[in-house]
Amino acid sequence: MRIGLRRRHEQRRDTSDTAAPAANPELAKEPWEMNEANLFSAGFWAMARGLPALSGHVLRLAWQTSRIDTAAAIVLNAVSGGLLSVGLLATTSVMQSLFAEGPTPDRVRDALPSLLLVALALSLRSSFQAAASWAQARLIPRIERAVELRLIGLTTRVDLASYDDARFHDGLQRARERGSANAPVTARATLEVFSQVVGLVAVAVTLGVLHPVLLPLLILTAAPDWWAAVRSARMRYRAMWDLIASRRRKWITFELMTDRRSAADVRSFTMRDFLLRQYDRVATVERDVQIDLARKETGVRLAGDTLSGVATGATYAALGLLLGAGAIPLEVAGTAVLAIRSGKESLHLLVQEMNRLYTEGLYFCDYLDFCGEAERVLALSPKGPAPAAFDRISVQDVTFRYPGAAGAALTHVSIEISKGEVIALVGENGSGKTTLAKILAGLYMPDSGAVFWDDTSLADADRNELWENIAVVAQSPTNWPLTARENIAMGDAEDEQRTHRAAAAAGAAPFVERLPNGYDTLLDKRFESGRELSGGQWQRLAAARGFYRDARLLICDEPSAALDARAEHELFRAIGDHATDRTVVLITHRLANVRYADRIYVLADGRVTATGTHEELMAAGGLYADLYNLQAEAYRSEPTQEHSPTEQRGPSALPRPAAPIT
Repeated sequence: MRIGLRRRHEQRRDTSDTAAPAANPELAKEPWEMNEANLFSAGFWAMARGLPALSGHVLRLAWQTSRIDTAAAIVLNAVSGGLLSVGLLATTSVMQSLFAEGPTPDRVRDALPSLLLVALALSLRSSFQAAASWAQARLIPRIERAVELRLIGLTTRVDLASYDDARFHDGLQRARERGSANAPVTARATLEVFSQVVGLVAVAVTLGVLHPVLLPLLILTAAPDWWAAVRSARMRYRAMWDLIASRRRKWITFELMTDRRSAADVRSFTMRDFLLRQYDRVATVERDVQIDLARKETGVRLAGDTLSGVATGATYAALGLLLGAGAIPLEVAGTAVLAIRSGKESLHLLVQEMNRLYTEGLYFCDYLDFCGEAERVLALSPKGPAPAAFDRISVQDVTFRYPGAAGAALTHVSIEISKGEVIALVGENGSGKTTLAKILAGLYMPDSGAVFWDDTSLADADRNELWENIAVVAQSPTNWPLTARENIAMGDAEDEQRTHRAAAAAGAAPFVERLPNGYDTLLDKRFESGRELSGGQWQRLAAARGFYRDARLLICDEPSAALDARAEHELFRAIGDHATDRTVVLITHRLANVRYADRIYVLADGRVTATGTHEELMAAGGLYADLYNLQAEAYRSEPTQEHSPTEQRGPSALPRPAAPIT
């Protein structure tokens, strides 16, 4: 999908703009900001050579989005150009009749048919232009919707591992932040370029019919405006390039001062004055750049207007000489003045729109490149049917490395899980527990080895079908800005009884029922009548999601991290109840909660170092026994004499562990 527009200019990139750091740290460039360097290293004719390919992509997108509106915009603009030419040629007939010999009433009467033709042509042209604008106005939001849906559809289908790849993430950021947003702008600029080209061709045809020498006069008159428009536009985009980093910093600082999530820290740490100084410092940089731009643009505009005045005077002088020499009649000269003025305006607008099309097109290319790469990756995704259930899950010699990571997160890991078992994964931070859980859930595919549900390899199974049979309760669940009911059902068909049972099992029912609108309360304070939950309440709601889904495999990754001791006890009891006809994979650092698991796998440095029941692992010693005894010792230790009960510090102040799964 990468078109030649950007690739050609990457070879001509001015290294002075990118290699050396900016003198002002606020103006430092990020790698994804280098499209602007392509703009500044390209001349106007380089732009013009790249535009046909870009315009082709845009027009194909428009055609796929709405054939009727695209065809209407093109045809109506073409007809309006033809009507302009008719009107200008008819103007010559009007002037010829008015300048003829004879009584004035007779000359006016002779000019009336041509005058009516001029009025009709210009009136129809205005109507066709209005209709073309209406077709464009209908087309642009359709294109915007289409590109956004395509981008979202692709990003929600690619493997989770893609988000750990810096190149993929950079491409996504470019496509999302500028590429998709600039697609409608690029489409509008493409249609405007076509419209102005049609108008310019109409004027050129008219001048060619009147006298061949008039066409060079049109170019002479428009050249200064052409030069000024290109130079001014390039300076504006240069300023935009210089301000990208500072505007991003300003936006982040503004968000910190106005966002609800940071409001408490801004006040409790008295950050207001510090942030205001940061904001003002960045705003000063932006102000200075904009003032410098205004000064330069004024100079360019003044030079362009001066040269345009000189060129216009020269054009009229040339027309006078042609009249004096008898090369053209007076009526032709009068029409030529009107045509040149119209053509000059079309040329000026054409240059502006071509410049806009090129610059915005660079970002649209990012969108096209990302979508093309994502579609290529998705074409390689497995399409086979996924099993709806299993009697056994086997992880066979799995090795997995995150994209760009120095070492493997899992190395030659093998485990077995039977239907209806409660399996625990334990180990210290960074041991690979969560990664193994994601491998089990099909969120990541191993680099080597395989995961089987009975005899079906997950590498051959459709992921969407697979995920229908898996429920995950994460340590840091997403706080969705949806109603409580929707936060539990998570897109599944909503069932009132299932919703209430899941909420009750997770301990979420009491606080949900106390909300203003119960299960229909919107859980986001940013919206009117919205409510916010505590961290523990969100975690209970996340557990309810896992219980609501009728999944054969339930994976609980630190499901009680934000819960108090009583809530933790209730949650693990609910997980135990839920395990009667489900298979549960449990990850937790609180080892008292896993002692009655059917089997415990101990991980260290991405490897399984031990497996067995709680009693077997305790008898064998090793890492599990060490961790369990450390936690148990913390609860057995007596408070020191140096602190009162309310001042206890260290392990003796920890709560008692929750009851194990029964």
